[in-house]
Amino acid sequence: MSVKPSSILILGGTSFVGRHLTEAALAQGHQVTLFNRGQSNPELFAGAEKLNGDRETNLSSLAQAVEQGRRWDAVIDVAGYIPRTVQASAALLAKATEHFTYISTVSVYADHKTAGFDETYPLGTLSAEAVAQVKSKSDITGENYGPLKALCEHEVSRIFGGGALIIRPGLIVGPHDPTDRFTYWPHRIAQGGAVLAPGRPEDCTQFIDARDLAAWTLHMLNTRTHGIYTATGPDYALTFGSLLQTCAQVSQAEAQITWVDEKFLLAQNVAPWSDLPLWVPAGDPEFAGFNTANCAKAVAAGLTYRPLADTVRDTLSWAQTRPPAPLKAGINREREIDLLGKYERQNE
Repeated sequence: MSVKPSSILILGGTSFVGRHLTEAALAQGHQVTLFNRGQSNPELFAGAEKLNGDRETNLSSLAQAVEQGRRWDAVIDVAGYIPRTVQASAALLAKATEHFTYISTVSVYADHKTAGFDETYPLGTLSAEAVAQVKSKSDITGENYGPLKALCEHEVSRIFGGGALIIRPGLIVGPHDPTDRFTYWPHRIAQGGAVLAPGRPEDCTQFIDARDLAAWTLHMLNTRTHGIYTATGPDYALTFGSLLQTCAQVSQAEAQITWVDEKFLLAQNVAPWSDLPLWVPAGDPEFAGFNTANCAKAVAAGLTYRPLADTVRDTLSWAQTRPPAPLKAGINREREIDLLGKYERQNE
């Protein structure tokens, strides 16, 4: 399908998801304007117009552009976390665009207890007092992150109504991921040796490549589609075992994977998700639906996924270009060896 070039304003646009969005938009021939602080990767995207400012404290450059009559065919907000800042930029841009995309998160849902949850599932809530206590991004925690994003969605929908596109991705992975939550596994498997894997190989996991998310977001923009969509992947039940097997095949590493019982890991104070990324306890009813998001609506609207091996290969290649440093997620080798030893002795 040929794409008609549009003028697109991206709030953010140089870090991870925004970076992939900007790159894809420029590749499609769109005219791109970036509004951000100019602090993350400012050398990127010479072909994009850049408006510097801080959405929490200084929208003046954006306000001046709107006052001077600037209009955009579409706006994408990839960096909105606090309701009042999302409201301020959305209200400012209400007369400058008719299509507003807000990149939200599956964390907006009230809980992870129900398998197969979709866009109709209840959202998390916060009291007005709790919201008022969030002064900046540094005040965002694992507990209030999702409800705050839900409130941000509400502001966008209130201002743009039928012109709003709300996208709720799951864990976003791939090159330039600053969290290392997915990167840990291709990196660790590529190192070879005895690898500690949590839970059972048949346990499922979900995530979406940032480039697939970017491509589909632009597809929705190009077709001027609105609504609310849960967007993670893949479009089949991916097991943790298949993920690690793919990592081994891509890296051709000599890795010996030992699946360690989650009760043992919890007893050893191994933190799900952070110490062992992507892992949530399958036996915990609070997480019974965690990796079971129903993305049928997004798939029907054109969301497609690249092969898992491509995501693994590209993430590993990118990780290998970084300066040597500990990853931001995952256990270190010393602790891994200690845990494997304890688990083996326990089961002798």
